[in-house]
Amino acid sequence: MKPLSTTGKATHLGQRIKDFQALVKFRLALSVVFSACTAYYLGSDTFSLELIFLLGLGGFFVTASANALNQVLEKESDKFMQRTQNRPLPSARMELSEAVLIAGIMGVSGILILAYFNALTAVLGALSLVSYAFIYTPMKKVSPAAVWIGAVPGALPMAIGWVAASPNGTIGTEAVFLFTLQFLWQFPHFWAIAWLVYDDYAKAGFYLLPSSQRDGRNKNTAMQIIFYIICLLSLSFVPFYLNISGIYACVILLLSALMFLWFAVNLYIKTSPEAAKKVMLASLLYQVIVFIALMVDKI
Repeated sequence: MKPLSTTGKATHLGQRIKDFQALVKFRLALSVVFSACTAYYLGSDTFSLELIFLLGLGGFFVTASANALNQVLEKESDKFMQRTQNRPLPSARMELSEAVLIAGIMGVSGILILAYFNALTAVLGALSLVSYAFIYTPMKKVSPAAVWIGAVPGALPMAIGWVAASPNGTIGTEAVFLFTLQFLWQFPHFWAIAWLVYDDYAKAGFYLLPSSQRDGRNKNTAMQIIFYIICLLSLSFVPFYLNISGIYACVILLLSALMFLWFAVNLYIKTSPEAAKKVMLASLLYQVIVFIALMVDKI
């Protein structure tokens, strides 16, 4: 066998990096880190770039580990879906043992880094990892209730960030609020995605829309999306009463939620993939606006 050329080695290394990014869902992990760091910033009396970086690193490792374990457990299911069949495990570009090793090292490392802040931060990080990988992931083939289960680890980074900033390392009302905000946001966001990729999900046996009908792309699902956005709407002024932010940020939260609600009502009227895509994009816009508004109002 001829040794790889310099070009061949570079190509191989590039593919390995891409496979690692796909295994840990790199962009998703970064968005989780952003939410945790946002909460840490909101809960801190003083800004420390070093501590923000440390929290982000620990949060990234924990999230990356959970994402990798998710793909380990769903290796066979991923083979049936067009959007996942080219991932490193179903395409056999990466060995299962290698993925488990990566997940194990990153998971342990992430929890140890979070423990630097306080014990509760590490416990919440471990809870997030375990609940996502070992409860949410297998439940996806059992019941649409998996979405409610998955919303817990999805919202925990907000609580983790606030608790990490807490001098006493305790969960306060503010952490509960931030957790609740992220928890509620995930339902319209995820159901809009599940609406768009319904056929692909069905190939793997995932039926995650909340409607009682097999094909949940209907007004019932749209109405439930509307319900959770109204819940978000009702929380718009809570940050002011908890002294997390000022009144201007709360007004922005209210207007953003109304924008989000408008797209959800449009989905109820049209029940179309195009309308679902707009809800999904509106959910991302809402999240970004909320995070920025809360942080800027603290300055």
